[in-house]
Amino acid sequence: MNAIPIELIHIVIAIALVAGFVGLNGLVLVWVERKVAGHVQRRPGPYEVGPNGLLQPLADAAKLVGKQLFTPDGSDKLVFWLAPIVSFLPVMPMFLPMPFSPFLTAMEVNVGLVLILAFAGLNILALCLAGWGSNNKYGLLGAGRAVAQGVAYEIPLLLSVLAVCFMTGSLSLTEIVAAQGNWPWQWNWIYQPIAFILYFTCGVAETNRAPFDLPEAESELVAGFHTEYSGMGFGLFFLAEYAEMIVVCGVATALFLGGWKGPGAAGAWWFLLKLYVLLVIMIWFRWTYPRTRFDQLLNLCWKWLLPLSILNLLVTALVIKL
Repeated sequence: MNAIPIELIHIVIAIALVAGFVGLNGLVLVWVERKVAGHVQRRPGPYEVGPNGLLQPLADAAKLVGKQLFTPDGSDKLVFWLAPIVSFLPVMPMFLPMPFSPFLTAMEVNVGLVLILAFAGLNILALCLAGWGSNNKYGLLGAGRAVAQGVAYEIPLLLSVLAVCFMTGSLSLTEIVAAQGNWPWQWNWIYQPIAFILYFTCGVAETNRAPFDLPEAESELVAGFHTEYSGMGFGLFFLAEYAEMIVVCGVATALFLGGWKGPGAAGAWWFLLKLYVLLVIMIWFRWTYPRTRFDQLLNLCWKWLLPLSILNLLVTALVIKL
C-alpha cells in the first residue's frame, strides 16, 4: 500500500486551518461591522450579550444554525441549494497561496495570483445560480445585476494587478512581497498609487459591499439574489462575503503594502495589521457612503475605471521598457 504523499497531508491540514480562520474571522467581522455601524451612527452597537457585546456574533451564529431551511415553491431545488455551496467552497483554495509571512504560506505556487483570481470568478456563477434557481423576481434581478457588475469590475481589477506584476516580473505573491522593502515608501502603493486605488475600488464592488451592493439592495430588491434563503443557506453567502473581503484585502496587502514587511521585525503580525486596517476601511465605506444607482455603477467602471486602468498599464509597460 502506497504511503499518502506528504504534500497532500500538508494541503489537507492547510485547508482545515483556513476553514477555522475563515469561521473565526466571520465572527470577529460581524462584531466589528456592528460596532463601526454603531459609532458612525453615534450609538454603542451591540452591548448586552457578553462584555461589550463580544458574544453577540455567537448568538447570531446559533440563530442561523437553528433556523429551518425552506425551499421555495416552483424553484429548482438542485440549483437553489447548489448556489450557496458554490459561493463558499472556492474560498478555501483562494487562501492557499496567501503569504502571511515568509514561513506561513499554505501552498507556494508561482502563479498564486492566477489561482486566486480564477477561483474568485466562481462567485459570480454562484450568485447567478441563486437568483435563477429561486423562482423569485427579486432574486433574478439581483442575479442579473451581480453578473453585469462582476464582469465589468473584474477587468480594471485584473489590469491594476497586472501593473504590479509587470514591475516585479512575477505572478507569485511571495515574490512580489519579497521585492518590496520594509518601509512604507518602499512599498508598491508609492509606485502604483492609481493601481492601488483602482484595485481597492474594484475589490469593494466585486465583494458586493456598499456603496456597490446593488445585487442585494434591500431598498429595491428586498435582498436580491438571497431573498429566498434562510438559516445556513443565507449563512454560507454571508460567510463567503466576509471571506472574500479578507482575500481582497490580503491580496492588496501583498501587492501594494509590503505584505509581512514593516519597520522593525517582519512577521505575520504586519500582514494581519494591514489586512484588518483595510477591512475596517471597507466596513467604514458601507456606513458612510450612500448606495449608487446601477447605471452610475456601470458608468463608473466602463467610462472611468477601465480607461484609467488601461492607461496606467500602458504607462507602466512604457516605463519598464525604457
